[in-house]
Amino acid sequence: MELDLFKKLLKDAGLNKRTFAEFVDIPHGTVNNWGSKDKPPVPNWVEKFLIMYVENKKCKDLKQMIKDSGVCE
Repeated sequence: MELDLFKKLLKDAGLNKRTFAEFVDIPHGTVNNWGSKDKPPVPNWVEKFLIMYVENKKCKDLKQMIKDSGVCE
């Protein structure tokens, strides 16, 4: 996974590297080094994880909007 895509998906998720590291219980330094010159690339699982996280967030937001609208009461 390219570093630019990682940064975009983090932004889409409303996370930064530090909050992502805390969320997945990985040291911030490890996450911060991903994709840097001569450092390990961003692991492949991260892309799938963040895409699912963003989709779940959208579903939760939509569920809350429907609940707040009173349509399903």
